[in-house]
Amino acid sequence: MRHSPQAPASVVMIRPHNFNVNKQTADDNSFQAAGIELPDIAERAYREITNAAETLRSHGVTVHLFDDVGTTTPDSVFPNNWFSTHAGGHVAVYPMRAGNRRLERRFDIIEMLKLKYRVQEVVDYSGLEADGLFLEGTGAMVLDHIDRVAYAVRSDRTNPVVLERFATQFGFEPMVFDACDAQGIPVYHTNVLMCIGTDFAMIGTSMMRDFSRREEILARLHNSDRYIVELRDDQIARFAGNALELEGSGSRLLAMSTTALASLEPSQRDAIAERVRIVALDIPSIEMAGGSVRCTLAGIHLSPRFQAR
Repeated sequence: MRHSPQAPASVVMIRPHNFNVNKQTADDNSFQAAGIELPDIAERAYREITNAAETLRSHGVTVHLFDDVGTTTPDSVFPNNWFSTHAGGHVAVYPMRAGNRRLERRFDIIEMLKLKYRVQEVVDYSGLEADGLFLEGTGAMVLDHIDRVAYAVRSDRTNPVVLERFATQFGFEPMVFDACDAQGIPVYHTNVLMCIGTDFAMIGTSMMRDFSRREEILARLHNSDRYIVELRDDQIARFAGNALELEGSGSRLLAMSTTALASLEPSQRDAIAERVRIVALDIPSIEMAGGSVRCTLAGIHLSPRFQAR
């Protein structure tokens, strides 16, 4: 198996102790369940992340699992929004729209990255929150690490000024587009409708209302020799686009939820399975918060440090 810069072999995951649906993000996240009151939702989420981490480890993925015991960070289970890592030793820390999501940033995680991986610089954009400028990491952007393109849905969580600054500093070409669901509600994060793997891409094309921009994006993905799996709106609503390719032992795998996998047609599953091993993770309680498997995984695109024995 050749290494792909698109598929990290290591991830950071956060196991929550006080998970709940975040009321501060309900205004623009149509994927989020409303009015959910489950007395044991925190315990369910804890078990779901514990089991998901064990499953990924059993497939050869390195999982750095951190616990969050705080009571003011209901969305801490989604670390990909506040930081990302990049080849060459670069780390980005992002400005978040919701006040309680800003509390998720943990510099013990950044210190772990410096200890175990080669980190040359940490670029911190979080100070832009004071100016009302937001870019919520690899939720706001779906990054093509091979062709160096940053795909981004226009939203209150994706400011074009911050996106341009990130793209310039990290060497990506920004490609911004508009997307909304069948009710006309704008999509809040790009990674709920788009997943880019090494040899394939999954994308909710019907949500992209600008035909010419849609064709431009599809052509860009086709030109990179990727097989395109076009997803329907109902499949996007069940998180079929919220998946992440990882490098496991002996092969690359696609981590996605059992909800997402069940939404796929047999032909879509077969096409994906020809190119990557599908690993389904069962996280239905966490999905009530409006995010799925990809959101729970912060991929590590850094070179490991040599560990002396």
